[in-house]
Amino acid sequence: MREGITRRCLLNRGARSFVGLGLGGVLGALGGSRLFGAGVGAGQGKHFGRAKRVLVILEQGGLSHMDTWDPKPNAPAEHRSIFKPIGTKVPGMQFTELLAKTAKVADKLAVVRSMYHKIKVDDHPRGTQYILSGEVPGGPVEMPDIGSVVAFRSGSDCGYLPPYIMVPGNHEQAAMTRTGYLPPSFAAFKTTGANLADPKWKVPNLSFTTGIDERRFKDRRDLLSSLDIGLATEATRASEAMKSFYDQAENLLTNPGTMGAFDLTSEPDNIRERYGRGHRGQCYLVGRKLIESGVRFVTVDVREPLSDKTPGGSNLNWDHHDYIYANGTCNLAGAQGGVGRYGIGTWWMMGSTDQAFSALIEDMDQRGLLHDTLVCFVTEFGRTPRLNKTKGRDHWPNAYSIAFAGAGVPGGQIIGETDSEGGYVTEKPYTPEDYAATVYEFLGIDREKPLFTPDGRPIFLAKKGEVIRGLV
Repeated sequence: MREGITRRCLLNRGARSFVGLGLGGVLGALGGSRLFGAGVGAGQGKHFGRAKRVLVILEQGGLSHMDTWDPKPNAPAEHRSIFKPIGTKVPGMQFTELLAKTAKVADKLAVVRSMYHKIKVDDHPRGTQYILSGEVPGGPVEMPDIGSVVAFRSGSDCGYLPPYIMVPGNHEQAAMTRTGYLPPSFAAFKTTGANLADPKWKVPNLSFTTGIDERRFKDRRDLLSSLDIGLATEATRASEAMKSFYDQAENLLTNPGTMGAFDLTSEPDNIRERYGRGHRGQCYLVGRKLIESGVRFVTVDVREPLSDKTPGGSNLNWDHHDYIYANGTCNLAGAQGGVGRYGIGTWWMMGSTDQAFSALIEDMDQRGLLHDTLVCFVTEFGRTPRLNKTKGRDHWPNAYSIAFAGAGVPGGQIIGETDSEGGYVTEKPYTPEDYAATVYEFLGIDREKPLFTPDGRPIFLAKKGEVIRGLV
């Protein structure tokens, strides 16, 4: 062998040919604690880890809390939501009529109405990163997503899928996901794909490239293994990690359970109808399927795609700066910062959300998945309590709502309060740091045991956070 050619070098060369088999997209997106040792740093938190998995519903764009979870019937008439408070399955617990279906599963929900930001974070990119990581963006050390930390610390019960998956991971703030000081292999695996309601939808990079079948794939994998065995051992953590990485990639491409976890056609029609046949409903359904497969941490980030059914739309998220109560497009006369939305009461917005979320909670409960899965419904901030000159609501980090279910969370309760207009927290204030601390503790991750940056700096998880009282 030519001097200077090492085992690692040959592995790298083998990797390049291996990537030619269809692993290019897989290797770059795979996460998993098996790469750096299962259960790295795992430990019991103070709340004994009664959740095995976490499903986060991220409705990005800043969902208006006073129009949904936190009705304010006594707000000034000119600024009051047009959507009336309604009773829920729990006496005395009210949502607005936009959550009519979710109201029927209120006994399984704990709604935190007192979220806010201590440090002003009121733009979408940083707000999204804040709720994904539970840490204020822009610090001296870039912080990873909660899902990446969980993947690193706890791995997954599903051997053929990454432990942190985002469905679909293609909204305009999806690029705000971070691995921070963790290895890039613990990044969110994003399913992408334009529209899950499309019968032809499938996850890119989960098939072999043209001209390569499974037999040829395995032949090349065996060749790479034989080269590895025949070379002198170079005992480095990196080379062992690389081998483990390829094993994961091979399993992802060849395990029959992989495609099944994303296969919506395997679901009965009545279940698909129950969630809603649109993009949002099918994204929520894939989230449930991944949890059922044993994936440790799943984030569903979704907005209905544009189509010929949404004329005047260009970005159907929750950023309702203009005409929030429009019956169709918000792109009306005088619209400025929020053009491209549809009114919050339309099917593309709260109509599909209410249907999908209520179906998800019912379905997971009936399947026994709520017993050990923590479900979190979050957004990056709220909306202003007062309407602006174009009848919209602007960014508002001073008060907003999130909700929890499952893993022993006592349902049928409201935690915290805001004032009569929904502008400021008046009782039991909580922050994204507290949200992160809650997730970590429910998973049994010891926050008193630090992680370390590559230069050896200790990082304590959600150091400024406290578990949300009432959820434990």
